[in-house]
This record gives sequence, structure tokens and C-alpha cells, in this order.
Amino acid sequence: MTALSVSTSSAASLRADALVIGVGKGPKGLVVADGAEVVAEAFEGKLAEVLSTLGATGAEGETIKLPSPAGLKAPLVLAVGLGDASDEGYGAEVLRRAAGVAARTLAGTKKAALALPAVSAEEFEALALGGLLGSYSFTAYKNGENGKAPVGELTLLTDRKGSKDAKAAVERAAALGEEINRARDLVNQAPNELNPKSFAAIAQAAGKEHGLKVEVLDEKALTKGGFGGILGVGNGSTNPPRLVKVAYTHPKAKATLAFVGKGITYDSGGISLKPAGHNETMKCDMAGAAAVFASVVAAKRLGLAVNVTGWLALAENMPSGSATRPGDVLNMYGGKTVEVLNTDAEGRLVLADAIVRASEENPDVIVDVATLTGAMVLALGTRTFGVMSNKDELRGQLHAAAEAVGEQSWPMPLPAELRKGMVESTIADLANMGERMGGGLVAGLFLKEFVAEGIDWAHLDIAGPAFHEGAPYGYTPKGGTGSAVRTLVRFAEETANA
Repeated sequence: MTALSVSTSSAASLRADALVIGVGKGPKGLVVADGAEVVAEAFEGKLAEVLSTLGATGAEGETIKLPSPAGLKAPLVLAVGLGDASDEGYGAEVLRRAAGVAARTLAGTKKAALALPAVSAEEFEALALGGLLGSYSFTAYKNGENGKAPVGELTLLTDRKGSKDAKAAVERAAALGEEINRARDLVNQAPNELNPKSFAAIAQAAGKEHGLKVEVLDEKALTKGGFGGILGVGNGSTNPPRLVKVAYTHPKAKATLAFVGKGITYDSGGISLKPAGHNETMKCDMAGAAAVFASVVAAKRLGLAVNVTGWLALAENMPSGSATRPGDVLNMYGGKTVEVLNTDAEGRLVLADAIVRASEENPDVIVDVATLTGAMVLALGTRTFGVMSNKDELRGQLHAAAEAVGEQSWPMPLPAELRKGMVESTIADLANMGERMGGGLVAGLFLKEFVAEGIDWAHLDIAGPAFHEGAPYGYTPKGGTGSAVRTLVRFAEETANA
């Protein structure tokens, strides 16, 4: 993994393989961003002119490499576009993306120095986090020399006055970035290796390492406890389901949060089998559980003064002679019955059991996270997740938390009229399907049915941004993205500081 460090050395004297600077789009053309003054001086004041000649415009994400002139120890200068220049600075998210682009561009490099326009602790944290996320690569199954290794070290340059704050910000970014990358690793693992049992074992190992309390309910305990939703989804697989509780407590905590994650380690659709073209990436259907798990560990590592409990509802949805059929009725944990009309609407079934179990501990807030519906992708695209809640204020808080950390989200309603279709089952309390139009909202309404009276609850549908199938951009790689981890951690942090 890429190492992070802070240095008060001059950009001219620091020994590194590459020196990263920022350039923006000004009203009269390319402008060199703050932090690159020494580099501009080494180019005798003609840096912007040279870059423009090479085609640089300052557009966000653009990169240009230059050989260093005399006066710089680093042999290479990498100019990264920051977009429109502003007197108010470029903003934390632009810096995160720029650092991510730089880290990915410099793969194979041992050491790179970032001389980007950062002054505040928030800006240094953005650079460090973006660099760590941008340098991510998943190589667990590759043998030999397959591509370039991630950049070995990223050094953030600062003056002596700000070095203490910068170091603290980098340490925080390292803890958060490592947990986001943990979530990415889990999402990227092959489904023949990551199943409910092995995921639970990973959680137990992390619990021992970080001092978290981990409890695992196996198929026998789930049967004894009456967890019909989780068991119903997992019945068709030779890999039995698990419900994992990962708990972090702080002695000064005044509030308790419960995060519930959908953990379908592979979703074939079950008897309602997905067609070819829709099942190749379904190893990512446990991204919600990965985000919840990583968020709890991050809360512990950051020492947040709030209690956070993660519930990982783990199952594999497969067709077989023992699989749940369309038309079956499941006896859910807590007593409700559900008629299964479509076995590919399985995520809401495992989440429902876990939400009821989480409610029993009477947390102040429950937030569930799931790659739940294709309907949400159709509504919001592949980079934005939907936020639903039984309380408008909570929905707004989570949306604001997401925006603050650079995750795209959008508040979504829970229209009462859409509830009608799923409560009209002739043989059970609920059906796991309702009206086709507004399917993402119907799924949210279904989950709301299982939240205990008086508990604030929110639902994040991360089906769009959880798994990126296109080319990398900013600090976002191809494959698992770690979606929602930053939002959950920010929300936990705000709760701790309230």
C-alpha cells in the first residue's frame, strides 16, 4: 500500500522521482496554482507558456509530464489540471481528485511529492485521501509482472507553520483511506472465495486486530432465532448465510448508531434467474455490508466518541432444489410474513431481518446501505446514490454529509401511495414486490415496515456507484469503489460532535 508522509522541505530540494503541481483555467488561459512557485521559478517564469505549448488547458483531470529543468532535484514534473481557477481556492473534492489522478498516473514510481495548493488541514486531508485512493489496485489474482506497482510513497509538502496540522490530517486520511480500500478489496474478491462464512471470518480477524466485539450467527443460530428472511435467501446455496454483528463502543459516547449492510456475496437472482449480461458483476452485491464493516473499523481507528454497531446480513442467492420459490411465504425475524413474488428482490429480505434485530438494541439511528435496486440506477445514474428516510431531517443530514466528503447523493421520497401494492398480498402481511414504476422507492418502503416504532431510520441505495465498470477517473478505480464509507464515517463523526 502507498505510504503517506509530510515534508517541510522545499519543492526544489526534495529528493523524489516526480514533483506534482496543479494548473487551472483562468480567464486569460492557463494559470499555475499555488504551491508551484519554486517550480515556476526553475522554468524561469515560462512554466505556463511551456505547458500551453504542449496542449495543457488546465481542465480537471488533465495531465502533462515535463522533464525538470536545472534547480529541481526531482527529474520529472507532473502538471495536473484542477479546472476553473478561483480566488476562493479549488475546494477539497477537486484536490482529492487531482491527487488521485496524480497517484494513478505515477504508478510504478517509488516516490512522488505533491506541491498542490493546500493550506488548511481539510485540504491536506483531501490530498492524502485522494492520493491513497487513487493509488489503489487489486492484484490478488494476478501472477508475475502484470502492470505497474502503485506509487510507493506520496509526500505532501507544507511549510513549518502548518506541518503539525498537516501530519494529523494525513494520519486521519490514512486510517480512512485504508478502510475504504478494505471495502474495495472485499467487493473485488471473486465470489468463489468470498462467501458468507469467509466474510464473517474476515470480520472476526479485524475485530481481534482493532478491539471490536464481533458476534456471528451461523445457519443453526439463524434457524433457532427465526431469521426467515436471511435463511430464505440463502437456502439455495451450499454456502450457508450468516448475520454478523461488529460493535465499537466509546466510553464518552452519548449516542448509538446502527449501520446495516446488505451482504449478498453473489446474486444469481435465485429461481428468478438473472439473464446473461446482468450477472457477471454480481459479486458486488455485498458492497453495502463491506461499507458498513469498513465504517465501523474506521470509527474505531479514528476514536470517534459515538457507539457504532454494524450488522452484516450475509447470504448467497443461488437457484437449486432447496431454493426459495416465487410464491413461497417467509416467516421473518420479528413475526411478519412475506410472500416472495421475485427471488431477485432478495436484498430487502436479508436487510429486513437485520433491521428488526438492530432495532431491538434501541439505537438512536439506523442507517442501512445496499446495492438494492436497478431502478435507483435508472433514476440517478451510476455515480449517485439515493437517500430515503422516515425523517426528513435525517435524510437531509445524510445528504449533506455525503456532499461534504465528495460522495454524490440525492434525497428521495417514500410516497405513501406506492405502499399499496406490496401490502395487498392475499396470503401474507407483505409481498416483496410492489409497483414496477418507482421500484427503488418501493424497496425503501418495504424496509421501513421493519423499523421499530420511534427509531429514526435511513436507507442508502448505492446500486449505481458501488461498482464502477468504466475507465478510472479521479480517485475512483475500475471495480469496487468503497461507496458510502466516507458518508457513514462523516455522519458518525457529526453525531459524536453534536
